[in-house]
Amino acid sequence: MLKGKKILLGISGGIAAYKSAFLVRLFVKYGAEVKVVLTPAALDFVTPLTLSTLSKNPVFSDFTEDADTGEWTNHVELGLWADAMIIAPATSNTLGKMATGQSDNFLLATYMSAKCPVFISPAMDLDMYQHPATKENLDKLASFGNTIIPAGTGELASGLSGEGRMAEPEDICQLIIEHFNPKLSLKGKHFLISAGPTHEAIDPVRYLGNNSSGKMGYELAKAALNLGASVTLVSGPSQETLSHPKLELIKVKSAQEMFEAMTANFDASDVCIKAAAVADYTPLSYSDTKLKKKEGDLNIALKRTKDILAELGKQKKKQLLIGFALESENGLENAKGKLERKNLDAIILNTLADKGAGFQHDTNKITIIESNNNMRTFELKSKSKVAEDIINFVLEKIC
Repeated sequence: MLKGKKILLGISGGIAAYKSAFLVRLFVKYGAEVKVVLTPAALDFVTPLTLSTLSKNPVFSDFTEDADTGEWTNHVELGLWADAMIIAPATSNTLGKMATGQSDNFLLATYMSAKCPVFISPAMDLDMYQHPATKENLDKLASFGNTIIPAGTGELASGLSGEGRMAEPEDICQLIIEHFNPKLSLKGKHFLISAGPTHEAIDPVRYLGNNSSGKMGYELAKAALNLGASVTLVSGPSQETLSHPKLELIKVKSAQEMFEAMTANFDASDVCIKAAAVADYTPLSYSDTKLKKKEGDLNIALKRTKDILAELGKQKKKQLLIGFALESENGLENAKGKLERKNLDAIILNTLADKGAGFQHDTNKITIIESNNNMRTFELKSKSKVAEDIINFVLEKIC
């Protein structure tokens, strides 16, 4: 998403400087070349060694690289090198100097020389952030054409709680990605995706479940987010993790909880992909106490769970609705039947007969079947690549 982009990160002396190490790592992960400039005060909070290791570039903090040789570092050249400059955290002191044109350290001199877009992420205690002088400085810097990234709200280093936290690295990175990719294919689209298994409680200790890891659903969410979509991900119990400023993660356990979350969020979605492996049956009754082992067999009466896909198919208006079918035999026949019965636009067939497909694998092999009977089959791929194939199919249909 940032391949070939040159990003200059300026760090001033606040406790939030520790977050900047994560920001460097994210920029590098997305393909950017990163160089870092520290104010003298920032050296008290984060080390050049950490940042140079993460960025794979030297870190700058003074006008001379080597005090013994007196070799000069060209702040003008560095300012002209960047495609974007981000100052995070920007302390109250640094904001004041930037607003009044002072350049008494290398970071400020580089900022004054930069010809690229500049993004400023302030971080300070809540009283400092709300002070009229800070507000005036931020307004003045915005009037210069800089982009101000609003501070977040939460617990602060002082122990107080309120506005003044530096924006999270993921949010800053996403803002930069969108700056360089203004025509992201799925920007403005909302996806509703389900992932993982459900656990149907028998008693406080035991449950009925399946082997779904949730990987496929999480990869689908990631692929949609990477193209600018906002995503509501309804996840059953899973070890998978995902964080993104445009992600709403709703964690559920039972089929009933997943039913309620999916139906509640369906109307607001443009695309719904149901990749979760929802239990078809749940215990008829629940024991509040642990069932004791007894002689002989144990029979547990089961009842049908609500059919989430069928219900969404009934509610469907403008949405593109896609389901999954994991089959062990008669795959095409069963998938086509499900596609028609549940009023889907497409169904993703994967079969246990294909080695490396299905649950608990990092790979999958799929066939996309449309309601008009068009089919396309893909070779065995990593689930991340399978997710890209599915999202590309979605792009064909909605863009």
